[in-house]
Amino acid sequence: MSDVAVVGGGIIGLAVAFRLVERGLDVTVFDGGDEGAWHVAAGMLAPGGESAFEEPALVRLMERSAELWPGFAAELGVDVGYDDTGTLSLAMTADDVAEAARQWTRQQLPLLRHSKLRELEPALSPRVRAGVHSPRERQVDPRRVVAALRAKLGDRVVPKRIESLSDVDATTVVVAAGCGTARLTGLPVRPVKGQVLRLRGEPGLLRHVLDATVDGRPVYIVPRRDGEIVIGATQEERTDSLVTAGGVHDLLRAAIDLVPGLAELELAETTVGHRPGTPDNAPLIGFFADGHIVAAGHHRNGILLAPVTAELVADLVLDGKEIPDFDPRRF
Repeated sequence: MSDVAVVGGGIIGLAVAFRLVERGLDVTVFDGGDEGAWHVAAGMLAPGGESAFEEPALVRLMERSAELWPGFAAELGVDVGYDDTGTLSLAMTADDVAEAARQWTRQQLPLLRHSKLRELEPALSPRVRAGVHSPRERQVDPRRVVAALRAKLGDRVVPKRIESLSDVDATTVVVAAGCGTARLTGLPVRPVKGQVLRLRGEPGLLRHVLDATVDGRPVYIVPRRDGEIVIGATQEERTDSLVTAGGVHDLLRAAIDLVPGLAELELAETTVGHRPGTPDNAPLIGFFADGHIVAAGHHRNGILLAPVTAELVADLVLDGKEIPDFDPRRF
């Protein structure tokens, strides 16, 4: 019998297991084989951009986790695509500028006009009207992070789908099963569909993450050093896994309007993922039954919140230190 069993082999479950092993516990991870939201995620580490109007406790949690990411990435010992160039938040039209101004004002970032933005990213459309540079916002490649965590954990990761928590033999059970958490725990975790595109070309077209509003359509563009460019993401209260023509069209139209050179790249992948949302879109981190902990419901912020969730769960397992703001018993 293990000290701790983690149910869920995505980025949250693996990060929790990695931190518990580092603190000296015997851990088994049960990986049901589902690729989960991490496989689709672009990996933006943006506590400002993703949290403009969220609750203060969640803002603080995201900012704390962003501070942990450089050290967490270094611990993994391999290149996981961690990049601190920053994000350009952009607006295409006067109406887009008016919509973005609330967030830019809150972030207290200097407004950059078109000429300065083109100095930073020459590939931008001449239609881009204004933007800001957020140097604190970074990125990482979630697929590389998950591969690195699995390599670190080795045979502690067991390919097995858990149908009932009564089948798990461990002193403490941590449920980190993403959208599957609802089935195992009865907690209110719902799937929020997102469609994401991946383009491929020669490296160097873009350096910064672009987070933009284009004629009222939100889009983000995340360049990787190897030439991959991730474009996302739709947000739909749906459970299906269909890549739709409308979703692809909306993302490509906004992205190409913003960066015309993207039209020349290969459309290498279209994918659908389901973010695990909760009624208040804040995560569930804490005990929900005797010996049973949940770490799920991270919605759009699962990649960003992985390091801090791992720390909080480790503190809970070893010291009983609870996290009132994200206690699952609030539901």
